[in-house]
Amino acid sequence: MSQPFTPDVALLQLRGSAQASLHQEAACAARQRFGPRVFVRAVVEVSNFCRENCAYCGMRRANRNLARYRAAHEPLAELLLKHLPSSVTDINIQAGEDPVAVRETVLPLLRTLRRETALGLSVCLGTLDAVLCNELQAAGASLYIIKFETADPLRYATLQAPGKLSERLLAIRQLADSGWHVSSGFIAGLPEQSPTQLLANLTLADTLPLSGCSVSPFIPGDETPLAGTPLADLELTLNTMASLRLMRPDWVIPAVSALNLAGQSDGYSRGLRTGANLVTINLTPENFRDNYLLYKRDRVIMNEERILSALASEGLSPSKQSLADFFRANRPVAHLRPPTLFPNPA
Repeated sequence: MSQPFTPDVALLQLRGSAQASLHQEAACAARQRFGPRVFVRAVVEVSNFCRENCAYCGMRRANRNLARYRAAHEPLAELLLKHLPSSVTDINIQAGEDPVAVRETVLPLLRTLRRETALGLSVCLGTLDAVLCNELQAAGASLYIIKFETADPLRYATLQAPGKLSERLLAIRQLADSGWHVSSGFIAGLPEQSPTQLLANLTLADTLPLSGCSVSPFIPGDETPLAGTPLADLELTLNTMASLRLMRPDWVIPAVSALNLAGQSDGYSRGLRTGANLVTINLTPENFRDNYLLYKRDRVIMNEERILSALASEGLSPSKQSLADFFRANRPVAHLRPPTLFPNPA
């Protein structure tokens, strides 16, 4: 049996031919596990109301310049039932942390999609109470996306991320314990983040009961306290993605749209070359997109044409199996090792 892959700081800093070899090895690991097929999901962003105040997110509650919206259930159902791209097997419903939208929009939409389709259904809605999470699960969702963003509890607090890091990690574990497939993620290249701190994100992710994990390059968001800080180094982000793939060949790892913001035109395709095996088509109605402000208003909208072109350029093709079906057949075994974190503040 081969030894588990253990990433280190030196790998995160590779450049040149050594970096190319790392990325090729990661891509091969993904192809050996998943073949040339990549999962294709669609996302709809149903609300930009948010009760949190994360310093890296434009939807933070302190942003008074944002036109807030909650999409209605009926037009979204019409869109997804009658105009869904043929390559899509899964829908992700995403919002700021807004329990009102969960009750008024997300739950009815999930029930409609579960009744009318065989699509896999996932949600990315923040930290919600157990009652709402159970209702979402009963309505048909099976994958919960909840990111921890950084493994450093001091930095987590400084960034005004939701609650405490310990609470976020507890939420991840409780979701997995209650039957959800859970995907998490973290930010690479945060201001003043050292390579050692970035490596700690990989170590923490490996201790959690996850089905997948993302690496998002830091993009200084419009109308946030971090707006004037440098964006992440794409090479560092890609090396982290490759290390994540080699560490966990069994995970679903997305190519995030922010890779194009960090790397101009080829960032997304390069993400696929590091072993990413999930892509996302944005189906948020155009009248809402500019105000779903995670990073910048000049977003890179990944439509079906761009997605399929990126896949074809890398010799890949859409999976015919949904994420939901894959996860049902391949539930991961939770790690028993305790998480390795920076010391908690006194």
